[in-house]
Amino acid sequence: MKKKRSFIGCCILCILIGCFVTACGSSQESFSLENRDPSSVSRSLNYRSSMELDYAQEFSVDYYQDGYSLISISDGTQYLLIPEGKKAPEDLGEDIIPLCQPVENIYLAASAVMDMFVSVDALDTIRFSSLQKDSWYIEPAKQAMETGSILYAGKYSAPDYEQILNGECGLAIENTMIFHTPEVKEQLAKFGIPVFVDYSSYEEHPLGRTEWVKLYGLLTGREEEAQAAFASEKKAFESVSGSEQTGKTVAFFYVTASGQVNVRRATDYLPKMIEMAGGKYIFQDTGDDGTSSTMSMEMEEFYAQARDADYIIYNSTIDGELSSVEDLIAKNPLFSNFRAVQDKNVYCTSKNLYQSTMELGSIIADIHNMLNGGNDNLTYIYKLE
Repeated sequence: MKKKRSFIGCCILCILIGCFVTACGSSQESFSLENRDPSSVSRSLNYRSSMELDYAQEFSVDYYQDGYSLISISDGTQYLLIPEGKKAPEDLGEDIIPLCQPVENIYLAASAVMDMFVSVDALDTIRFSSLQKDSWYIEPAKQAMETGSILYAGKYSAPDYEQILNGECGLAIENTMIFHTPEVKEQLAKFGIPVFVDYSSYEEHPLGRTEWVKLYGLLTGREEEAQAAFASEKKAFESVSGSEQTGKTVAFFYVTASGQVNVRRATDYLPKMIEMAGGKYIFQDTGDDGTSSTMSMEMEEFYAQARDADYIIYNSTIDGELSSVEDLIAKNPLFSNFRAVQDKNVYCTSKNLYQSTMELGSIIADIHNMLNGGNDNLTYIYKLE
């Protein structure tokens, strides 16, 4: 009963803070992580230090005495993480959203974050999912939904508010798609549910995405586990990051139901991973259009650009894994003319890479091994015969 009263009290505080943020949102326009002043948050909070980050540039964490932490996101949103049993400072800035620990019964709508929670053994803090069981490629998440410890509570654009409220949701973690349905974000705030928007996909360096695990480790009280999980991926990446460029070209794609070919834009994190592994992404002229990290092209255009690629990696995320080169050729006979097919350099992903945010260092190592003939040590891609 005490915990429930604490939860309700924190919700009421969040409602009040949300009203102030709505009225004063323009004050965040000039915010930048580099120019933030940790000492100005509150007169009662004594700044101690900041979280050390190797690659991430879209968030920061400042630590204060008595266990308080300030989380700042690159869009100007800030959250004060309040230790259990303590209160928000009376002079806390009206733009800062209070989060009361323990953070529990999370509604997770940012699917790329689930892998991070699994890696720090914090799956028990998630109660609601915006994806149904069959949409998860992460086995612990799928199993948690099968047993009922995680419940489907509607997709991000149409959550089941009644279910979430009855379940005493302490936080909604969204990706930036929530900005397409701002009324959902506003409604959650009205109900006293803080909304945390994940910006890990905006990180310039792939390992910057993975480093967000440190932030979620902080939120869930698993900082040591998060440090260890990130260090493992950093080690995998650094084992190949100093390697020379091979000059070998790589095409990464999948064939849509309509017969078009979907490829990643050159500015996306996967082409960057190919470059870091020592390869060269074949679609260099597919720059950022400001709306999507992928693009579709007709098969003839794809053939003209990718037929001479040294390696092909088929993205199995949408229509499942391929079992042979013949499966690829069955999608379009033109594939039989590709250099990579004739040279037997055709590979397929074994997992949904978007959900595998805690394996990016290992995936880069896999691509490096592929480019250097190490087919016996692959985990996330496999060769098609």
